[in-house]
This record gives sequence, structure tokens and C-alpha cells, in this order.
Amino acid sequence: MTKIFNDPSAFAEEALAGFCDVHADLVRPVAGGAVRRRRPQQPKVAVLAGGGSGHYPAFAGLIGAGLADGAVVGNIFTSPSAQQAYSVAKAAESGAGVVFAYGNYAGDVMNFGLASDRLAAEGIAVENVLVTDDIASAPAAEAAKRRGIAGDFTVFKVMGAAADAGASLAEVVRLGRKANDLTRTIGSAFGGCTFPGAGEPLFSLPAGQMGLGLGIHGEPGLHDTDLPSAAELGRELVARVLAEKPEGAGDRLAVILNGLGSTKHEELFVLWGAVAPLLRDAGYTLVMPEVGELVTSLDMEGVSLTLTWLDQELEPLWTAAAETPAFRRGAVAAGSGPAAAEDTDDAGTGTAAFEATDASRDFAASCVEALTAAQTTLHSAEEQLGRMDAVAGDGDHGRGMVRGIDAAVSAAAEAFDHGAGAGDVLAAAGDAWADKAGGTSGVLWGAGLRAFGEAMGNTAAPDAAAVAAAVTAFADRIVQLGKAEPGDKTMVDALLPFAASFTRAVEDGADPGRAWQAAAGDAASAAESTADLLPLKGRARPLAAKSLGTADPGATSLAMVFAVMGPHLTTSTATSAAAGAGQ
Repeated sequence: MTKIFNDPSAFAEEALAGFCDVHADLVRPVAGGAVRRRRPQQPKVAVLAGGGSGHYPAFAGLIGAGLADGAVVGNIFTSPSAQQAYSVAKAAESGAGVVFAYGNYAGDVMNFGLASDRLAAEGIAVENVLVTDDIASAPAAEAAKRRGIAGDFTVFKVMGAAADAGASLAEVVRLGRKANDLTRTIGSAFGGCTFPGAGEPLFSLPAGQMGLGLGIHGEPGLHDTDLPSAAELGRELVARVLAEKPEGAGDRLAVILNGLGSTKHEELFVLWGAVAPLLRDAGYTLVMPEVGELVTSLDMEGVSLTLTWLDQELEPLWTAAAETPAFRRGAVAAGSGPAAAEDTDDAGTGTAAFEATDASRDFAASCVEALTAAQTTLHSAEEQLGRMDAVAGDGDHGRGMVRGIDAAVSAAAEAFDHGAGAGDVLAAAGDAWADKAGGTSGVLWGAGLRAFGEAMGNTAAPDAAAVAAAVTAFADRIVQLGKAEPGDKTMVDALLPFAASFTRAVEDGADPGRAWQAAAGDAASAAESTADLLPLKGRARPLAAKSLGTADPGATSLAMVFAVMGPHLTTSTATSAAAGAGQ
């Protein structure tokens, strides 16, 4: 259990701050994460690792010569926001382009993708490399759907060495994807991990049991089995990974035997004594193997075995020197430029000027009240939503929603205090939600609220038809971005019934308040019905059977939020069109 913390919600930020202070000779903090302390003397590709906190030394611990130029650091087990990724990229970019490297998780794909679009629009060359090494998360025929776990390290190492050797952006990306294609990992867990402040682990196993096929976010294993001896575990792990040898691969291997947080080095050395002979007996040469903690999962008890089949191109990059806070190999040649100044991105930014009619500002007050009501509800439901999410996911949904709504309320209130209309208040709330919450739900709620605000505008208080149009815009943006469909067991399963019910009732001339209340009831019923569905999206997909009988947490939280926002958003909509016309 994680025992040392102050405010659990600030754990990730405080840990990063402490890390940057300890290793100030190698790294410096920037908005959204950290970058190398020294700038390159000449333009070079910036390799940026990224993902949620809780996996140290991944990702910030791998910043340094021969490895990453920076790390984008999200909350615990939660993807960083697009704004965080953009900020770190701007701080690390030196003129030769940037490449984001991260595990294949929906929230990371969305947020790094959005950041990439923004960087590209500014003329910065940018690419993305997804790590998909976990053989337990999807069959070989669907390898592109696999998640990234400890194989992250191998891919980062290859890319970092190539970039520091002067390779072009296209070459760094090619080599990173090649390393990923030749990397396979299998993991096992003996016990779950616990969030700071949580009273129970995300999952637990019966005494004497092991979960095979875990992820690095505390996802339960694909199946449980009796806890084997070290020799038996070694045979199990080696057999499963070697069975997926890439076609045409050679006989030289980079090997990582990785501890997941609470497995001691002595235990890993015992297991290595079983693993190494099996690999050598199979005809492989082991090239600079690593045994220790490289990609952890808070305090999880468990191990993973990663194999990367090397060739003449990849081996020199794997064996190249590196100097980072958590990983050092060989002697790194001097060549970095002067130390960069401390990040001052937030200095002197000022407050944006808003233009809005009095009617829109009046309605903006109702929008702030609606968000505040949602804040109260989500804080009350945080633990419940976390338990639901932990059944087949990583248990962070409640915490992510709380972080998002807290940021949204603060940003909305600030915008309102500076004269913003309803549209700008909701857009500010959406941007803050996405930035602070991160993860899949963060980017979706953020984009949805911004779309709601854009449809609402700042020129008038909306009538019922305008609110219905804004709801539709909210739903369309989320569906477009998340690519989910009804039946996938996501928030869309509650959102689309709500949007359809409310829009239909408004078109039929129903009272807006009653229409919203009825639609909220439809959303709640639809959310409950997701208990009968198998998830087809997100981290719960590999553990689909475990989620049967439990409603989708994203659909549940959406229904909760919409239920309490309605009275504030519909009270004056019946007469607002006439009132707004005179402003």
C-alpha cells in the first residue's frame, strides 16, 4: 500500500516535483512533465516518452542522454492531457522534430494525437510511435490492438540512442516501430496495487494464486492459477513469449526481467536463474540483459518478461551508452549545450477579454451552477465509480472525473468572473477538464463541453431548441473523437439515448425541464443496462468477461452528471429567446 502522501489527488505532482529536485543536474520541470536539463548543441529529434504516473522509472526516470529528451507525465495510471503533451514538446523541440512514444491506450492515443495536430499546425514536424508488446492483451492476429507494458523501455532505448546519434525523424520513427514489432512481453501478478489514499487494492488474489497476463495499470490478469515455483514460472513465461517469435527473427535477444513494484531484486535474480538457461538452451545469445524495475505499477507484486529480437541495426542502439536518473549504461560522451532556464510559460499570461451579451452572461451563471452541482455529485460518487472501474480496468475513473470537474468548475467560475458568456464559460470548463483530468474520459468530456459551449455561443440566453442543439453537438463531438458506437459499453451508451430523448421531446414542444428530466432517466436506465454488455473499447476490452454484471463507469458517471445539471440549464430556456432578443 502507498503510505507516504499528503493530498492523494496531488500525489503525482508532488512526486514529480521531488524527482526533479533530486535530479536537477539531469532534468528540469516544465508544464506537463520534465525535459533534459541541457539543450542540444545542434538540432536533434526530441524523443518524448509519456503516460500516466505510477510506473517509475517510466517515464520521467528515463530522461537523459541516450534515452528520452523529455517525459509527458499524467496523473496516476491516467494518460496526460493534450495540453501537457504540447507543452513538453514545445520545451524539448530543438528544430529537428519531435516523436511521442507511448503505450497503446485509448486516452494516450487521443491526447497525443490532439497534441500532434496542434504542433503540426504550427509547422513542427511530429510523429507518434505506439508500443504494443503485451501478448496477453490481444491475439497475434490483432497485434495492433495490444497494449504497451514493459516493452516500452526497449522501444524508448532504441529511439533515444538513434536520435542522439543524429538520425532523422523518419529514421527514429522507423527504428522505434521496428523495435516494437520485434518485442514481446508477458506479465504475472501475485497481488494488486493501491492508489494513495485508497483503503483497498485495485484487485486482489486468493492466497497462493497468481494472475497471468496483467497490465501495468493494475488490470487483473486474464486468468488466475496456482502460484508456481520460480522454475515453473520461468518455464511458463519463456514458453509463452518464445511461442510468438517474429517471423525471420534472429538468435540474439535483449531481455528484460522486470519487477512491478513490490517484487524484490533477490526474487528477480532467483527467477532469472530459471529464465536465462531456458533462453540459452533454445539457442539464444542474451545481449546486455536487464533485471530490475524499469516499468512498475505502484506497489504491485509481480513480474514481466520482455524479449526483443535484435539485428545488426537494433543491437548497437540497445547497447549504446545512456545516462538518466534511473538507468545508466556505459559512458556518455559530452556534447550537450548550456543548461536551459527554468520554465516560465505561465508568467505574465494575463486574462483573456470576453465579449458577450447580458443575457448570455446571465445564462453563464446557470452553467456554473450546473457544473457545481455535477462537482458535488461526482465527489460523492468517486469511490463507487472507482470500484466499478476496477472490475475490469484500472480503477481510476472516479478520481479522473473528480479531477476533471474540479478543474472545470474553477475555470468556468474564473471565466464568468471576467465577463464571459455561456459559450466561453463552457469552453473554458472543457479545456480545463481535458487538461487536468487526462485519460480517455478527460479528453472526451473536455471536447464535449467545448462543443456544447461553441454551439451555445455568447450572444443570447438559449431557448429549448438551442439547448437541444448544444446537447447534439456535445454528443457528436464525443462520438467523432472516441469512435465508440452504441453497444460498445462506453459513455456513449448513456449519452446517445439522452440526446435522442431530449431532442425529440423539445421538437414535440415539451417543457424543457421535464424533457431533460425524462432524458436523464433514459440515460440512467441505459447506463444500468450496460451491465449486460461486453466492452469493445478501452482497457476493459481484454478483460471483457470480468465486466459482465457491472455497469460501465463512464456511462454511469455521465448519467449522474446530466441528472443534476438539468434544473440549472433548463429553468429559463422556455422564455429566454424573447429575453435574449432584446439585448
